[in-house]
Amino acid sequence: MSNHYHVVLHIDKDTADSWSMDEVIDRWHQLFLGHFLSQQYVKKQPLSPAQLKTLEQMVNVWRKRLMDISWFMRILNEDIARQANEEDVCSGRFWEGRFKSQALLDEAALAACMAYVDLNPIRAKMAASPETSDHTSIKQRIELAVKSTKPNALKQQPRNLFPFVGNPKKDMPEGLPFRLTDYIDLVEWSGRILRKSKSGLISTDVPPILNRLNINEDSWLHLNEYFETSFKGFVGSAINVKEICAMLNYKRSPGLGNCERYFS
Repeated sequence: MSNHYHVVLHIDKDTADSWSMDEVIDRWHQLFLGHFLSQQYVKKQPLSPAQLKTLEQMVNVWRKRLMDISWFMRILNEDIARQANEEDVCSGRFWEGRFKSQALLDEAALAACMAYVDLNPIRAKMAASPETSDHTSIKQRIELAVKSTKPNALKQQPRNLFPFVGNPKKDMPEGLPFRLTDYIDLVEWSGRILRKSKSGLISTDVPPILNRLNINEDSWLHLNEYFETSFKGFVGSAINVKEICAMLNYKRSPGLGNCERYFS
């Protein structure tokens, strides 16, 4: 957007934990210079046992940072700020404040958040349809899908985006738990309703995916417009929100009322 952006992130902790020390160092060096010990290590220069132990401790810290949302946002925002200040020939603080994050606890919350982000340009009247919405993942997915003979196949989806792997089933590969074509239909349908800009104009041709997610049309359209402001830190069914709050020893469940209202 013109003054902000949204990202939907997935943290693959198991993969990050499986990285070797060499893999962690390589990834870290793509972002930062690292440490003189890591520089020596990649150059195959000998390290003493004490130096190697110190490097291993640093690598453990780097591994955690590489799967940390705060560090991801810090690096991304810093890069954007540098580019913007260079274009404007100025210096100083670029971003107004820290980022806001919401934890998506189930499939319904995930689908609602993704659609909210993909429909941002339509709500802002910057685009007339998902396939013309610049800088969105839905545009990338549609562009490839229309050229594909099997758009739901993993190999025929954008490689730089988390793949849609189909509806939940046994031995499911890692990815988004929906069919890509179902999600595209859902976003297209939602976009058409949003463009009408009037209440009560709900199409009778409701995408089947809403039934699977157990969300009615009114709730879905509200989420398309007000997802970001309707919830606190956790988004999902009331049961999932209560469980995560109990696990974290919260005395109260923030945003529980809206979770009950829109995801029940």
